[in-house]
Amino acid sequence: MMESQDYMDLEDRWGAHNYHPLPVVLCRGEGVWLWDVTGKKYLDMMSAYSAVSHGHSHPRLVSTMIDQVNRLAMCSRAYHNDVMPRFLETVCKMTGMDRMLPMNTGAEAVETAIKAVRRWGYQVKGIPTDQAEIIVTSQNFHGRTIGIISFSSDKDYQKGFGPFLAGFKSVPFGDAIALEKAITPNTCAVLTEPIQGEAGIVMPPKGWLKQVSAICKKNNVMLVVDEVQSGLGRTGKILACEHEDVSPDAVILGKALGGGLFPVSGVAGKRHLMDVFNPGSHGSTFGGNPLGAAIAIKALELLEEDQLCERSQEMGAYLTKQLQSIDSKMVKDIRGIGLWIGLEINPKIAAARQICEKLAKLGVLSKETHETVVRLAPPLVITKEEIDWGINRIRQVLTES
Repeated sequence: MMESQDYMDLEDRWGAHNYHPLPVVLCRGEGVWLWDVTGKKYLDMMSAYSAVSHGHSHPRLVSTMIDQVNRLAMCSRAYHNDVMPRFLETVCKMTGMDRMLPMNTGAEAVETAIKAVRRWGYQVKGIPTDQAEIIVTSQNFHGRTIGIISFSSDKDYQKGFGPFLAGFKSVPFGDAIALEKAITPNTCAVLTEPIQGEAGIVMPPKGWLKQVSAICKKNNVMLVVDEVQSGLGRTGKILACEHEDVSPDAVILGKALGGGLFPVSGVAGKRHLMDVFNPGSHGSTFGGNPLGAAIAIKALELLEEDQLCERSQEMGAYLTKQLQSIDSKMVKDIRGIGLWIGLEINPKIAAARQICEKLAKLGVLSKETHETVVRLAPPLVITKEEIDWGINRIRQVLTES
């Protein structure tokens, strides 16, 4: 019988070393709980970077998945299928958009958005060929493709992967004045996260996104908001940009769209942007497949039926309050919104990785980011009792001498 170390050794032997996971080998999940191969139980405080917002193996999602697999799982976009049209309609009505282009992963959806705004810039705005510029924000994280890391401000993501794609300008996240100054006649779009997740749950100044939206409208520039992690209930709203009543030209969706069971993503946008696509201009063999579409429809239905946005608001406020009650010199800051919270650790006292490793030993799974922040983003179905279970262990780690 294989032990935990055997699995980790096997992965180390045959896998590329592009991740540094915690030393836990998981084999089962249910709701907010996970179990490893030894039978140890853990509280999931990461939910796969928001991909498991509905909880692990939600029975209605699993039932939908099995039913669709038994009917039709895949047929490619060479033909129509009877599920994708309802998926597109559901997404557009929920987000207030006109059209959607389905993909699979978040990074693919970001690349799709980049293609859309560039083509809009040339065909509609009249930007000279190959001169389009996209303004991005510093400390961004939109994925790890060559195109996306070309505008990353994290040199670790770029090291050894050049040359990079041109056509991007970076301005400080949260600085509307710098953003407006960066706009030129060749600017086709602003691409940003409404709240930065990978950077450590970084919140912009209140009203910033609304200012950005107004600046974009004034200058005939598309606003694209990456809601892959922040969207679909994570912050207490369907979209995080709703907190400022902003309706961008396009939103990028992923993660929770697949219900924690299947990779589903896409770009939902206004007609004036999405109509730049024509047959052959973009595509994906698996994008819009019946299986993914069926799961996504059910995931979006459950988002409303189970009142997950409201739960995120209520449980997020409760979790934040409990965290604030912990008297610890290790914690420099507690920030976030809904069930998306970052604990910034004082690096002079401890490393975020060490905190996560100690939490894992006590049965709480989280993950550090940028060495200084512990992320807490449990499934949106978490209860107060389950939060209390986790808080007791978090308090133990943060107050140990």
